[in-house]
Amino acid sequence: MVRFLVLFLAIQAALFGLELTPFAQRWFVVPWTTALAHISTAIVTFFDPNVVAIGKVMRSTTNGFAVSIEAGCNGVEATIVLVAAILAFPSPWRSKAIGLAAGIVAVQGLNILRVISLFYLGQWNFQVFEWAHLYVWQALIMLDVLIVWLVWVRTLPATGADAPPPPAPPAAAAASA
Repeated sequence: MVRFLVLFLAIQAALFGLELTPFAQRWFVVPWTTALAHISTAIVTFFDPNVVAIGKVMRSTTNGFAVSIEAGCNGVEATIVLVAAILAFPSPWRSKAIGLAAGIVAVQGLNILRVISLFYLGQWNFQVFEWAHLYVWQALIMLDVLIVWLVWVRTLPATGADAPPPPAPPAAAAASA
């Protein structure tokens, strides 16, 4: 458990530090955030063709309301926490790869729902938007990270003392020996 905690904190520190570098910002964070705005807008335009994305901003052409997806709202930080937890946990690399792929999709999928819901909440009631943005969605995204990690841990193959005993030999083979 101590090994997991130390690795978890070290991996987070490394990834959060890397995220802040100009290289990561230019080649990963900004394109990721722009893609998030465009994906969210593409989904919304199925129902509302009066929405456009310009960079990291999602805007209604009808009333001018816009949301700008900033650091902390792009799901990168939540994804870093999940990546650190999966990488730090003792498990086979194949399981880690599957967990990372499914987990990132789950976190970012919920984050797209978050962006879209906040876009419409802001047009309806700005005070509700602020409350949902600052409290509800922050907690839900981190709860999603925890649930995804716990589900992933439950799917890991049993090892060591947790592993089931090997199957007994068939009765016929034992009798002939």
